[in-house]
Amino acid sequence: MLNPGEILETSIEIGTKKIEKTLIAKLILGFIGGAMISLGYLAYIRVGASIALDLPSIASLVGASVFPIGLVVILLAGGELITGNMMAVSSAYFAKKVSLLDLVKNWFVITLANIVGAIFVAYFFGHFVGLTHSGVYQEYVIHVAQHKVSVSFWQAVVSGIGCNWFVGLALWLCYGAKDSAGKILGIWFPVMVFVAIGFQHSVANAFVIPAAIFEGSITWMDFLYNFIPVYLGNIIGGAVFVSGFYYLSYHHD
Repeated sequence: MLNPGEILETSIEIGTKKIEKTLIAKLILGFIGGAMISLGYLAYIRVGASIALDLPSIASLVGASVFPIGLVVILLAGGELITGNMMAVSSAYFAKKVSLLDLVKNWFVITLANIVGAIFVAYFFGHFVGLTHSGVYQEYVIHVAQHKVSVSFWQAVVSGIGCNWFVGLALWLCYGAKDSAGKILGIWFPVMVFVAIGFQHSVANAFVIPAAIFEGSITWMDFLYNFIPVYLGNIIGGAVFVSGFYYLSYHHD
């Protein structure tokens, strides 16, 4: 395992390389990132729905234990996820390796591609195939989505902070691990914990809320009102609570 100072340098290097990718690569990898996180959430729905009515806490834990597969695939096989970029690209920005314009352009492209990937999974793999279109699965998707859109603006912001603090730490540990097993363990547990707690992830919400929309519940305006504060919270969680704090602690000019 690398030490924290070495992890910071690795994060800066990775963040810089993310900026250097071509636009088509960013769009493709961003689509993959949104789709993989959504497939992890679809697994959460499928394993949790059948036990949610009787044992909601157990359902949340079981669902949370399978959700991290999405981030594992993204980080080990290839993909771009905006919540991860909020941490890694911010590290490169703090180190003056990339400009503010580069950072904003990267976040915009990856966010757009992530949303497309998430909605693709919600419609085709969820609604069209029928995995969220009937019985307890439909009820559970609607229940989860309604809970997410019911919170206030500031509750959504703070929930987004908590989420990306954990996701950023998952990337941090992944960057520090020296083998695949260590990377998987480093990713798995922080992500599982944020899901089990119930913190909100903007890209995951871009799957589950549209999934509920396709099942005849909630509106696109509800999705927008949820996405904006959660996204802002995710920025703070990743760029400030992880890369910002560790940069101030371990980067010595």
